[in-house]
Amino acid sequence: MRAALRLVSNTESSAIELAKQHREWIALVGGNQDRAAFQSLFQYFAPRIKAMMLKAGMNVMQSEDLMQDVMMTVWRKSAQYSPDRGTVSAWIFTIARNARIDLLRKASSRPYDDVYELEIAADDKSSDDEVLQSERHECVSEALSELPKDQRKVIELAFIADLSQSEIAKKLDLPIGTVKSRMRLAYGKLKGKLEAVR
Repeated sequence: MRAALRLVSNTESSAIELAKQHREWIALVGGNQDRAAFQSLFQYFAPRIKAMMLKAGMNVMQSEDLMQDVMMTVWRKSAQYSPDRGTVSAWIFTIARNARIDLLRKASSRPYDDVYELEIAADDKSSDDEVLQSERHECVSEALSELPKDQRKVIELAFIADLSQSEIAKKLDLPIGTVKSRMRLAYGKLKGKLEAVR
């Protein structure tokens, strides 16, 4: 979490704007079945979902099929999205992760015809890692932006400036108990928002 929060300091505002745009698009799709908004969502998320599936060890055809299924689920269930349950990214990637798990469960009931055809994901860092890191960054940025200003400031000083609680209390001229309380409240809110971030 510390590394993810450090990334936030450089591009937080653009990630926050992107997250707001995602909420606008999903609201248009959910409320009006807006095809242009869905096309924007599709163009942004489809390649990222495919990259996520490839990274998880699926082949190209499986990844594309699953990506199509996930995006159709987003189209059908967009009205069910609620900002209280997390970012649009987190919601969509949770749908993708659950779809992958369902597919693996179905596949596990069939015996393998040939173990030599199994695809194993490589350990090399690739563009897929960068895509996933970007998604994590966006989710963290949006979650931070939704914290009250006093809680966000404490979290930024702790993780971006790497200050201890006593140093934060001194810098903000606050009692140490207030700093601890704000951090505890912020952690509780961030935990709920960042459950899908891995």
